[in-house]
Amino acid sequence: MDHYDSQQTNDYMQPEEDWDRDLLLDPAWEKQQRKTFTAWCNSHLRKAGTQIENIEEDFRDGLKLMLLLEVISGERLAKPERGKMRVHKISNVNKALDFIASKGVKLVSIGAEEIVDGNVKMTLGMIWTIILRFAIQDISVEETSAKEGLLLWCQRKTAPYKNVNIQNFHISWKDGLGFCALIHRHRPELIDYGKLRKDDPLTNLNTAFDVAEKYLDIPKMLDAEDIVGTARPDEKAIMTYVSSFYHAFSGAQKLLEWIRRTIPWLENRAPENTMHAMQQKLEDFRDYRRLHKPPKVQEKCQLEINFNTLQTKLRLSNRPAFMPSEGRMVSDINNAWGCLEQAEKGYEEWLLNEIRRLERLDHLAEKFRQKASIHEAWTDGKEAMLRQKDYETATLSEIKALLKKHEAFESDLAAHQDRVEQIAAIAQELNELDYYDSPSVNARCQKICDQWDNLGALTQKRREALERTEKLLETIDQLYLEYAKRAAPFNNWMEGAMEDLQDTFIVHTIEEIQGLTTAHEQFKATLPDADKERLAILGIHNEVSKIVQTYHVNMAGTNPYTTITPQEINGKWDHVRQLVPRRDQALTEEHARQQHNERLRKQFGAQANVIGPWIQTKMEEIGRISIEMHGTLEDQLNHLRQYEKSIVNYKPKIDQLEGDHQLIQEALIFDNKHTNYTMEHIRVGWEQLLTTIARTINEVENQILTRDAKGISQEQMNEFRASFNHFDRDHSGTLGPEEFKACLISLGYDIGNDPQKKTGMMDTDDFRACLISMGYNMGEAEFARIMSIVDPNRLGVVTFQAFIDFMSRETADTDTADQVMASFKILAGDKNYITVDELRRELPPDQAEYCIARMAPYTGPDAVPGALDYMSFSTALYGESDL
Repeated sequence: MDHYDSQQTNDYMQPEEDWDRDLLLDPAWEKQQRKTFTAWCNSHLRKAGTQIENIEEDFRDGLKLMLLLEVISGERLAKPERGKMRVHKISNVNKALDFIASKGVKLVSIGAEEIVDGNVKMTLGMIWTIILRFAIQDISVEETSAKEGLLLWCQRKTAPYKNVNIQNFHISWKDGLGFCALIHRHRPELIDYGKLRKDDPLTNLNTAFDVAEKYLDIPKMLDAEDIVGTARPDEKAIMTYVSSFYHAFSGAQKLLEWIRRTIPWLENRAPENTMHAMQQKLEDFRDYRRLHKPPKVQEKCQLEINFNTLQTKLRLSNRPAFMPSEGRMVSDINNAWGCLEQAEKGYEEWLLNEIRRLERLDHLAEKFRQKASIHEAWTDGKEAMLRQKDYETATLSEIKALLKKHEAFESDLAAHQDRVEQIAAIAQELNELDYYDSPSVNARCQKICDQWDNLGALTQKRREALERTEKLLETIDQLYLEYAKRAAPFNNWMEGAMEDLQDTFIVHTIEEIQGLTTAHEQFKATLPDADKERLAILGIHNEVSKIVQTYHVNMAGTNPYTTITPQEINGKWDHVRQLVPRRDQALTEEHARQQHNERLRKQFGAQANVIGPWIQTKMEEIGRISIEMHGTLEDQLNHLRQYEKSIVNYKPKIDQLEGDHQLIQEALIFDNKHTNYTMEHIRVGWEQLLTTIARTINEVENQILTRDAKGISQEQMNEFRASFNHFDRDHSGTLGPEEFKACLISLGYDIGNDPQKKTGMMDTDDFRACLISMGYNMGEAEFARIMSIVDPNRLGVVTFQAFIDFMSRETADTDTADQVMASFKILAGDKNYITVDELRRELPPDQAEYCIARMAPYTGPDAVPGALDYMSFSTALYGESDL
């Protein structure tokens, strides 16, 4: 109950009373303090159902220390930490030390870490500080307090007793008579003081300690032996124990002091200005009735019981009645209590009435504040918004949006008129009810009204400015739109013109450059009309500028319909005018170049059209010479060398054509409509021509060498050439593997799977199988052997020279004429001739046609129409007859 029980905080720890830690080094004093302080703490902790055993250990976690402070102060401390870690313990001890400091106590060099570490000196010092604050500080006797007040109380109570002279809190109590005198003075029935002797301190001390513990509920805090055996008992231990007697015997005085402090608080009917303050008073009064007064009622009742019991025991013992000092009689307490009840009477009713009055005023004030706050929040920034000149830089669409927004604001402004009137009415009512804070209400109300009038004026002014700006911008917008509609196509035309004028053209003919020149002349004819359009577009822009200057329109933005500026149009137009003559010059130069290129094309084409066919003709002639069989090999060789000489003499024309081609390449001419021949074609043909004539001459020379070396007749050589040419269907001068195999079979060569079978004769079955196979029914192993001979490099072709070499070796080793004739006789059915139908029936088409073409008609006596002479054919095949 802070309002009625508050006292001036005294600096009860004077500098000379600071706890002298060095004295704790005295083991006797430390022992006395341990016992006394532990007993004192337990006297309070037992109210909470606990106690301590070891003063420096049991307070280390801070939990019982916080509980002790809650018990002795009657207040709640912060919630303690329940963890077991050191940081949790330090936190709890710090909360306790902070609470002590909040009571005006100066803690000298006492830290939480020292308490947690179990420092005995610091722990005892902390407990002594608590004892001073909560057990000794509030003692007040004849305008003295704390230690001096307690000492004066002891002196007054023990003054009538002989051999008792209390001057301090150490040696004055060694004989025990001081303790006994205090008990006897208040409870004479507990001690027979007349039987006590000064020279028996142990008996005196133990008597006082036992009686106090048994009858006064004061725990035994000291040991008689320690006090007697110490030259100077510990002052702090004695003070702590003696203070317990003070609190046990000064119940009447403390009750009277409490009543005297409480009555002024109850009689104070000064109203508060705020509901919170009055509710706090009501809450304090309820705390007084619920928490503070009930213990005092019980204390008053106990005092009366104790007084009546004491008087009864004194009367029964024939001893004089106990007479309390003046002002502390039971009647004095009853009178003071009656005054307390009188002051309390009606206090709660006054509080409730006052609260109802303030509640009504607070309701009006809160209503005023709410409405005012809502209105102020609504108007916040409105004046700045209405003063904005955002329309000066806005576009037409933005101006229209601003106008619609302003119309909505005007509607909102009209809707808030009722709230302003309500605010003014509430302010008037608060003034009539004499509200304590009426000046601030009136000032706020006046500010709201003035602001409301200003908002109305600003609203009208902004509407006029928006409408005026809208008209101007609509005119400008129409001009902007027309400008954009005409500027866009004109700008596209100029960009296209610049692109065309700067376009790098690539032409290859006179016709192409003439087409470009014609198009350019047509473009130049459109320039006068284009210039007129340009001036018209610029005139539209100048009209916009005139409006802006005349009406001081702040055109911060640009044309919303286009990004094309007059400067850009003029710049592009100037560029177009500069590009026209450059294009004229480029076209003229290109025309001259194309004329020169055309002359080069014609010159090259005329020569190439002669040289190309000449090379082709020569190639064909050489081919014919190589396969035809006119004259001897020596005749063919001479003929070929004459061709070679004529070809070599043609080389200057090729060189001249190469020079013309170099000029064409340097001119970057890539096509030529005057000829189908390219220089690459001519080069390849010329090289092939030289190679072919050289190869053909070499082949004929090799044939002559082979003929002479092998003794092959001219007729056999012609027969070999005829067979080779017949199967060289593509006229390449070489035979493929299959062509070579067919050729061998047609010549009657046996290519069987048995390389050991070389009898010089072929029976009918062998020859039939050989011929019907179509040239393919040969043993692969044997044919592979032959191919390795005629094609050692495995090129896949057989040259005529290789063919001659092979045939010359084979004809030199075997005579097969009889064998072939015997085979044909079997096919002919033992006739001396064979018919075309039999050949075609029995032989593959190629071989059949070969034989039909070369067999002479049969003229014997048994001949029939179409009969062929296979005997002369067989002998001629091996050089035995003139076929």
